[in-house]
Amino acid sequence: MPDWKKAAYVAAQAADARVNVELEAEGMTLNIGPQHPATHGTLRIVCRLDGEQVVWADPVPGYMHRGYEKLCEVRNYPQINTLVNRIDWLGSFCNEVPFILAAEQLMEVEAPERAQWIRTIFFELGRQANLILFLGDVGTQLGAITPVFLAFRDREHVLNMIEAATGGRFHPNFDRIGGLKDDLPKGWLDETVSAMKRVEDFCDEVEDLMIGGTIFQQRTRGVGVIPAEVGLEYGLTGANIRASGIDWDLRRDSESPLAWKSADFKVVTHPDGDSFARCWVRLQEVRESARIVRQLCEGLPAGPIMAKVPKIIKVPAGEAYVETENPLGVMGYYLVSQGGLGPFRLKIRTPSFNNIAIAPWVLRGVYVPDVITILASLYFILGDIDR
Repeated sequence: MPDWKKAAYVAAQAADARVNVELEAEGMTLNIGPQHPATHGTLRIVCRLDGEQVVWADPVPGYMHRGYEKLCEVRNYPQINTLVNRIDWLGSFCNEVPFILAAEQLMEVEAPERAQWIRTIFFELGRQANLILFLGDVGTQLGAITPVFLAFRDREHVLNMIEAATGGRFHPNFDRIGGLKDDLPKGWLDETVSAMKRVEDFCDEVEDLMIGGTIFQQRTRGVGVIPAEVGLEYGLTGANIRASGIDWDLRRDSESPLAWKSADFKVVTHPDGDSFARCWVRLQEVRESARIVRQLCEGLPAGPIMAKVPKIIKVPAGEAYVETENPLGVMGYYLVSQGGLGPFRLKIRTPSFNNIAIAPWVLRGVYVPDVITILASLYFILGDIDR
C-alpha cells in the first residue's frame, strides 16, 4: 500500500476515534412516570442508566397522599370502617378486620363464632378479588392482554358474592365492632361454593396460558431475585417473602380469633425468590383461598352474628396493635384510645410500603425492561403507600 494511502487510512481511523470519544456519555436519567399503571396508582420511578442497565433507581410515591391516619382520628369508630376500606382498594373488606379487632380488644368484646367464620370467608373473598386481578395485570405489564380479560371476567363471580351479602361490590363496609352488619342471605353459601369452582378454573387457565408459558418464564425466572435475608431486612411480608423461601403466614402462625385454624390449607413457599416465584406463590394462594372458603361455607356454625355492644361505641383508654395476613402482606393497626368516641392516635402498617421500599435494592443492575417485570411482581397499591 502506498504511503499516502496508509496516511489517509490512519487519519480516517483517528477521526472516527475522536467522534466516538465526543459521543461518549456518563449515563442518563430516565423518568418512568409519573403515571397511573392500571390499578396500582400514580407512581414515579427515577432510574439512572448506564446504557440499558440501571445504576440506581429511586421510587417517588406521594402523588395521591390522603392522610388516612389523621382522618381516622377525627371520626368516630363506626365511620372509620368506610375510610379504611379504601386504603388497599382491591382488598376492601380485609382492611376492616384488623382495625375492628383492635377496637374489640380494647373493649374486651369478642364477636360470636358464626360472625368470626363469616369474617374469615369475606376476608378470603377479598384476597381472591385482589390476587385474581394481580394475575391478570402482571400479564398485561409483560405484554399479554388476554390474562387481564380472564381476570376481570372471573373476578366478577367473587364480587357478585360480596355484593349479594353486603350490598357493597367494591367497598363492603360490612364489619362492625362486636360482629357483622347482617347475616348471610338464603342460598348464599351454596352459590359461593359454586363460585369457588370458577375461581379454581381461572387458576388452571391462567397457569396454562401465561405462567406455564415460555415467554413468561423467560421474562421472570432469575429476574429480580431477593434473598430471604434481604427480604426480611426490608420488612417484606406475604407472598413476597414466602417466594424467597420463608414459611410464615399469620393465618396459620398467629392466635387470631378468626376461623383460619378451622380450615385445612397449605402455606405455599418457593425457594427461588425471583419474579416468577412471586407470581407463582400468589397463584397458589388463590387456590388455597378457594379451599378455605369452601370448607368454611360447608361447616359454618349457627348462632348470632353480633355480640352485645353499646349503641354508642366508646372504646376504653388503652393501646392495642393487631395485624392480619392481607392480600399484599401483613397489615396492622396500632390504636391508641383515651376513652372517646374515636381514636386518639392511629398508626397503620401497610404492606405496600415495604414492597416498594426494596425497589432501589432489587432494581440495581437490571435492564430497563426488567424494571417493569420486577415492579409488577412485587405488587403494591399506591393507596396502601400514600395512606
